Amino acid sequence: MEAYDPLLVDVAATGRRLNRHEVEQRRRAGEQAAREGLALRALIGRHLAAVRAAWPEQPLSRRTTLDLLAAVEQSVDALAGGFERAQRLAVRQEEAERREFIDDLLYGRGGLGRIAERAERFGLRLSHAHAVAVARGPQTYGEADPAPQQVERAMIGRFGDRHILLTTKAGRIVCIAPGDQGDVLAYFAKQAYAATEGGQVAIGRPQPGPGGVVHSYEEALGALDLADRLGFDAPVLRAADLLVYPVLTRDRQAMEDLVDSILGPLRSARGGAEPLLDTLTAFFDTGCVTTQAARHLNLSVRAVSYRLDRIHRLTGADPADPTHRYTLQTAVIGARLLGWPDKGI
Repeated sequence: MEAYDPLLVDVAATGRRLNRHEVEQRRRAGEQAAREGLALRALIGRHLAAVRAAWPEQPLSRRTTLDLLAAVEQSVDALAGGFERAQRLAVRQEEAERREFIDDLLYGRGGLGRIAERAERFGLRLSHAHAVAVARGPQTYGEADPAPQQVERAMIGRFGDRHILLTTKAGRIVCIAPGDQGDVLAYFAKQAYAATEGGQVAIGRPQPGPGGVVHSYEEALGALDLADRLGFDAPVLRAADLLVYPVLTRDRQAMEDLVDSILGPLRSARGGAEPLLDTLTAFFDTGCVTTQAARHLNLSVRAVSYRLDRIHRLTGADPADPTHRYTLQTAVIGARLLGWPDKGI
């Protein structure tokens, strides 16, 4: 802290205020104190102690005392302003570094070894397996929005520091947690569902190593994509429960051939293939129970039975026959994944 004796003597004699150079000196002192980790309270305390030590001993008039206090007020304001400016810059830099790290982590950029080193700073130990959950809602979310902040408060209140990372990416809320702590992601799913007012959460499988976060994140995104294409409306989707679908689509040409050969004849039906495909979807989704399928479609049981019979006559495959059911159901899933018949094959 600079000596205040010359300054206070000059102010007492002239009644002047701090000049621009003196104000800037104190601003820089405040910035330096912030960079060195000094608390603002301690900085102001040291400043006032220096003022007290330099305060003139002779009796002062009221005007002189007010002039001195005005100079001290200027000095305190400049110190605090510099301190706060340094803190804002540090926060912005920290946010930029955190965002860069999250991008590299979720996309596997920058080298896995380097990512693992940086991860410790943000509370992750990538030598262990991690799983990623992704929540979406009716709108996109950023870090400062109420929904992710609500989820973060709930998670911190419940688990404290458990090497969990919460963030947002592409308008969704993302949680990265150790792979052996399934309760963390289950609680995240519950809180995210509430915060997004009925959104949907997908949870990837635990994957080992720095690259495991990327794989688990991609699995969670893949589960959300499947939900869109297949009409899944469950609040929580687990990639481990959906592994059969990527297998079915791995050989696209074979799936296209299956859909075209099994379901292609439905195009000739009155009204096109879509109503009959919807009927098959509801029939299989309800466990092949005609009454429940009719309720789901808002149709009579007789109408559903007629449609199932029509499908049998057009395709030669009976949905009620176990020997035909697997082929038909696989073709229906393939049609939904491929966007058939709207997109064609």
